[in-house]
Amino acid sequence: MRLQALLETDELGLRLLGGGDELDRTVRGVMTTDLRDPSRYLKGGELVLTGLAWRHSPEDSERFVRILASAGVAGLAAGEAEQGAIPDDLVRACAKHHLPLFAVDENVAFAAITEHVVRQVSTERAGDLAAVVERHRRLMSSGPEGGGPDAVLGLLDSDLDLRAFVLSPIGRQIAGVAPGLSHETGAALAGEHLAAQRGSRPGPHRTAVRGRRYSLFPVRRGADAEVRGSALSDWLLAVEADSADWPAERLDLVRGVAQLIAVERDRRDAARMVRRRLAQEVLDLVQAGASPAEVAARLRVAGPVLLPGVGTGPHWQVVVATVEWSGEQALPSGSVAQALLEEVLADPFAAGGDPSERIAVAHDGIEAVALVPMPSGEEQKGELLAADLLAAIGGPLAMGLAADGRLTVGVSATVHSAEGLRGALEEARHARRVAAARPGQVCVAGHEELASHVLLLPFVPDDVRRAFTARLLEPLRGYDQRHRAELVPTLEAFLECDGSWTRCATRLHLHVNTLRYRIGRIEQLTGRDLSRLEDKLDFFLALRMS
Repeated sequence: MRLQALLETDELGLRLLGGGDELDRTVRGVMTTDLRDPSRYLKGGELVLTGLAWRHSPEDSERFVRILASAGVAGLAAGEAEQGAIPDDLVRACAKHHLPLFAVDENVAFAAITEHVVRQVSTERAGDLAAVVERHRRLMSSGPEGGGPDAVLGLLDSDLDLRAFVLSPIGRQIAGVAPGLSHETGAALAGEHLAAQRGSRPGPHRTAVRGRRYSLFPVRRGADAEVRGSALSDWLLAVEADSADWPAERLDLVRGVAQLIAVERDRRDAARMVRRRLAQEVLDLVQAGASPAEVAARLRVAGPVLLPGVGTGPHWQVVVATVEWSGEQALPSGSVAQALLEEVLADPFAAGGDPSERIAVAHDGIEAVALVPMPSGEEQKGELLAADLLAAIGGPLAMGLAADGRLTVGVSATVHSAEGLRGALEEARHARRVAAARPGQVCVAGHEELASHVLLLPFVPDDVRRAFTARLLEPLRGYDQRHRAELVPTLEAFLECDGSWTRCATRLHLHVNTLRYRIGRIEQLTGRDLSRLEDKLDFFLALRMS
C-alpha cells in the first residue's frame, strides 16, 4: 500500500507534518521502536512508529532520521501521547532527508496502525479470505442464503480494511459498507469506469475522486457480451484503494468478488422477467388499439406487482428510450436500452436494489418502453421530469457513449387511467424525437417542454395533436361511454361560459351542485385544475385540435 492511502484513512488519526511530495512511497511493513539505532531490524519500505523515547536533545533527531533514511524506510510516524507536540528539530531533520513525517493522535494506539498495515500487505490473509469468498459464491449461486453482496463486501472491510461499493452505470449505490458514497462521488466513479470501458483499457481502472483513490472492477454478466453495449448497463465494483501495488493474490480475490456479485446480478435480472412480461403485454395491447377495459385489466395485474401494499390504483408515466450506435456494425439497441432504463429510472439518490423493482420495461428490438407507477391519492409523489432525469444520468452516460453512441429519452405526463395510456405513449415518443433533435450524447425531453400554450396551432404536427388530445380527452370520453356522464359536453360548456358556475348550470339545465360534481370528476380523471388559467387553456386547445 502507499503512504497516501494511510493518510486518507481517517480512523488512523495520522496528520502530515512534512514530505507531502513523497506520499507515493510503498509501505511493505510496519515497525514500532524507541531504539536510538534500529537499523539492524529494518529491511526497507517500513512505516516506523515511535514514541520519541530515544530523543534527549535536538541533535538526536538528526542522527535518528539519517539512520532511517539510509535504511530506506517509507515514512516516520511519531506519537503525541508522551511529549505532546512533535519537536521542530524532528520536522526539520525529516525535511532535510526527504522522509515523510506523520503525527499520531494520542487517542490512536500504535497497535491499530500496525494491524491496519499488516492487513493491507498480507498476501496470506487475502488467500484465506479468497476461500471464504468462494464459499459465499457457492451459497449465492444456489440461493440468497449467502447474504448478498453486502455480506461479501463486509468481509473485505473487516478482514482487509478495503471499503468497497457496488454501483450502477449512473453511480447509484447498490451495495456497500457504511458510510456510503455520496451521489456525486458515485456518479464520477461511474463516468470514469464507463470511459475506461469504452476505451477498452485493461482493468482494474485506477482513478482519484475528491482526493481519494479508487480501483474499479467491471461486474460483467456474460463473458461473451459485447463490451460497447453491455458496459452501459453493467454494474461496477469500486474499491477505495490503489491497486497498483497489490500482490496477485489480492487482485485475484477482488476479481472473484466481482464475479460473485455478477451471480447476484443474474438473479435479479431473472426476477425482472415477470415485470418485463407485464410491460410487454400492456404495450402490445395499447399499440394494437385494444379497448380501455382490456388495458385497464392488465394494469390492475401490474399494479400490485410493482407497488405492493398500495391500496388505491397507481398512476402511470411512460418513458421511451433508444440507444443508437455509430459505425457500420451498429448493434440492436432495444435490449441495451431496456437494461439501461431499468437502472436509470430507479431513484439515483436511493441506495440498494429495491427502487428498480418498481420499473417494468419492454422493448421491440429498437425502442425500450417503461411503465413507471406512482401511488395515487395522498401517497402520490411528484412525477418524473425530464430535467431531473437528465441531471441524474447525463454525466456518467455521456462519458460512456462519447462519440460511439447516443441515448435519447422521452418522458410523458402522468396519466390516471387506462384511457390515457395510448396518448401518454405517443407523447413520450414525440418527446424522444424532440430530444433526438438536440446535440449531445445523452438527451432527454419531457411533457413539460411540450406545453400547449406555447404552440402555434397551424404548425403542430399530427402526432403531437393526437398525443396531446388523447392524454386530456380520452379519459373523459372513456368515462362517458361507460357511464353516459356527458363530461366532455360539460367541459365544453364550462369553458365557453368562462368558468361561470351559474351560467354553465343554466345552459346545461343542471343544478349547480351537479355541475360541481362533474367538474370535480373531470379534474380527478385528468389530474388538472380548472381554476388555473393554463389548465383551462390546455383543455380549450385539446378540444380545438380533436
